[in-house]
Amino acid sequence: MLLAFADEQALAQALARELRCELRLVGEHRFPDGEIKLTLPAALPPRVVVLRGLQHPNDRLVELLLLAKTARTLGAQRLTLVSPYLAYMRQDIAFRPGEAISQRIVAGFLGDLFERVLTIDPHLHRIASLDEVMPGSRSVALTAAPLLGRWIAAQWPAATPPLLVGPDEEAAQWVRAAGEATGLEGVVCRKTRHGDRDVDVELPASGIAGRHAFHATVTVTEITGSESFVHLSRDASNWVAVLQGIHEYEPGHLLDAVLDPANIFVFDVADRLVAAPGMAPSSEERMPITPAPAREVRHGPH
Repeated sequence: MLLAFADEQALAQALARELRCELRLVGEHRFPDGEIKLTLPAALPPRVVVLRGLQHPNDRLVELLLLAKTARTLGAQRLTLVSPYLAYMRQDIAFRPGEAISQRIVAGFLGDLFERVLTIDPHLHRIASLDEVMPGSRSVALTAAPLLGRWIAAQWPAATPPLLVGPDEEAAQWVRAAGEATGLEGVVCRKTRHGDRDVDVELPASGIAGRHAFHATVTVTEITGSESFVHLSRDASNWVAVLQGIHEYEPGHLLDAVLDPANIFVFDVADRLVAAPGMAPSSEERMPITPAPAREVRHGPH
C-alpha cells in the first residue's frame, strides 16, 4: 500500500501505477493553533510505502512522526519513506560553536521511523552516503541528473546545443552526470554566500567561449511549471532568460548572464519574431540588434 497526502496526489497516483499497488490518502485536519490531526486507514498491510516530499519541512516532519507511529499500531511492520526532496541536509557541519548539525539529527530521526528512506540527489557534500548519518535504516539516493540532461538536450536543435551551468562546486557532480548522458558541455560557477538571499555567483574564466557574459538587473521572475522566465534589464534593453527548473530572483537583484549568440530570439515592439536560431529574416524584418527601450530580447533555456 502507498500512503500519501492530498497535496501530492498527482505524484502519488503516478507512483502507485508504477508500483501497481493500492493508493490511500491520509486525512489531515489542521486546528486553528497549527496542530494537525492525521487519519490513516483503519487496517494496514505489513509493508507500507509513504510518499512525502520535505518541502516546508517543519510541518511535514511532524506529519511523518505521527504517521509512522500510528501506522505501527495499525499493522504496518516495514515502512519505506519516499521523499523526493530531503530537507535539513545542508547543515552537515557546525560552522560556529553551538550550531546544531541538522543533517545528522533529522536523518537519524527519519532512520528511527522508517526501515528504508529513498530520495533524489540529496545534499551529501561531506559524506559519501546517507547511511553514515542514518543508522538503522537503509537509504537509497537516486539521481535525476541524467534524465534532466536528456530532457534539456531534447529542447534544442542538435546544431545549437545548450551549455549546462552549475551554480557552485557542489553542482559539479550533477553537471558532469547530465553531460555524460547527453554529450553536452558544462561549466561550474563559484558561489560566495553572504546571507540566505545575498549570494554572489562568479562565472568561470574558461568554458564559455563564443558566449558573452554581462551584468543585468532582475525586474521580475515568472515561474511556470518546470521553467522560470527571468526578466532582465540592461542599458535600456529588455531581456528574458528561460531557465529550466525553479529559480526565484528578487527584483533589483544583479545577475551574471551568459549570452549565447546562437540561442537568441529577438522580438519587436509588437511582439513579432524578428530573429531566431536558424531563421533568415526578410529584408523588411532585418534590423540591427542594439539596445533600445522598445525591443525585447529573449534568451533560450540554459
